[in-house]
Amino acid sequence: MKNRAADYQSYADLAKAQVEGTDYEIYVRTNVASSVAVIAPHGGHIEQPTSEIARAVAGTEFNLYLFEGIRPTGNYTDLHLTSHRFDEPRCLELLSNCDHVVAIHGCRGETAQALMGGLDAGLKADLARAIASVGVEVRLDKHQFPAIEPRNICNRGRRGMGVQIEMTLPLRVQGTYAAFVAAIRSVLLALG
Repeated sequence: MKNRAADYQSYADLAKAQVEGTDYEIYVRTNVASSVAVIAPHGGHIEQPTSEIARAVAGTEFNLYLFEGIRPTGNYTDLHLTSHRFDEPRCLELLSNCDHVVAIHGCRGETAQALMGGLDAGLKADLARAIASVGVEVRLDKHQFPAIEPRNICNRGRRGMGVQIEMTLPLRVQGTYAAFVAAIRSVLLALG
């Protein structure tokens, strides 16, 4: 099956080929008291269950953005707009008011791991320590998701840097990710 989304150069290309409300939905919740955004740009049926994880991390305290595939099939192949091309306007507007961005993603892998990327080295290290403290294996480098491209959606906040957390399938579906979520939240709540 052809990966149509690989041909998209921007959200505008995706929006020409797919229909909001039929193929995908966008959810934005702002919290003007927070400078933290938690996003799942490949939510819904694209990289399951990243929407649920992002919602849990955001709680009621942080800004939340979800781009969710809702097609019966073909969500990844038709809706996975790669992160350095993800420029959906509502997401960019939200991030323009946020100093800290955490993007939740899903990836393949045989063991439960969190692969950390993004240009915010300090926040990335803090999150990695917190995640490791609950028994999750963390990789900060030497993986295929460094997220160092400035146009990567995780790096599009006010400070031009953020964190991308790629969760392997075993970590996402291992029954509960409550400790993982709590670890991330503990770091974000400490940001103030």
